Amino acid sequence: MHIAFLGLGNMGSAMVRNLVKNGHRVVAWNRSYEPTKPIHALGVAIERTPADACKDADIAITMLADDGAAEAVTLGKDGLIEGLAEGAVHVSMSTISVALSDKFTEAHAARGQLYAAAPVFGRPEAAEAQKLFIAAAGKPDAIAKITPALESVGQKIFVMGEEPAQANLVKLTGNFLITCVIESLAEAFALTAKGGIETQKVFELLTESLFSAPVYKTYGGLILEGKFSPPGFKMPLGQKDNRLLQQAAEKLEVPLPFAAIIRDRFLAARANGDSELDWSAIAKRAAEDAGFEVK
Repeated sequence: MHIAFLGLGNMGSAMVRNLVKNGHRVVAWNRSYEPTKPIHALGVAIERTPADACKDADIAITMLADDGAAEAVTLGKDGLIEGLAEGAVHVSMSTISVALSDKFTEAHAARGQLYAAAPVFGRPEAAEAQKLFIAAAGKPDAIAKITPALESVGQKIFVMGEEPAQANLVKLTGNFLITCVIESLAEAFALTAKGGIETQKVFELLTESLFSAPVYKTYGGLILEGKFSPPGFKMPLGQKDNRLLQQAAEKLEVPLPFAAIIRDRFLAARANGDSELDWSAIAKRAAEDAGFEVK
């Protein structure tokens, strides 16, 4: 399969390596030059514009930081929509807003192109190991076309519906649940530590009994060790996802009280100079509230 891949951050670069390893022909584009060098060394051609990268591609994958980047790369000057052939598929694997996903659906339909959303769950190490979980949504013909590529980067695909934005809503909801896990673990650790109990013992009991899911083990370990740098997922991106979640909830008239708590944790984290840390560093606030000195 001929794939155009746009966005070579930590996640995107890992995904490209797996696409190449699984026998796909990949052409790539990235806004900055430096990340393209190791990808080019794999035999991947690096094109000058998103439109150039998408010429003759069966599918175009975008893996970009936020709505602004995704919209510019897709609909802007020399954007992918200008180079993508009629009948080809754009699959956005970024965490973007429901509103922007709807906008992409309409724009591609007007040009006779297909569009699907397939955001991923997993940190960069999961992307490297081809262990991402993928929430996909789109018309059946679009899903069928992109499935071989998705299988090359992830361990399981969950099809959420025929409207691409449904996958984006699920992704935002999943990220919200992760932040709730981070916050609840941080509060539990602060409470038990204040009660004189070793946090390591609490972590072991929780993650080896009722809370043995990977999310508790991964983020509990990060909190326990204070391992917030280098970030697997930067604080501003987590804050952005919280904001997009609340926008979607407001439109659907669904109250999300916990999301407001997480919003304030992100604001406090950034106000305290933690913007360059992993998003799990919002856990520092619970310890501070309990009177612990946090480095």
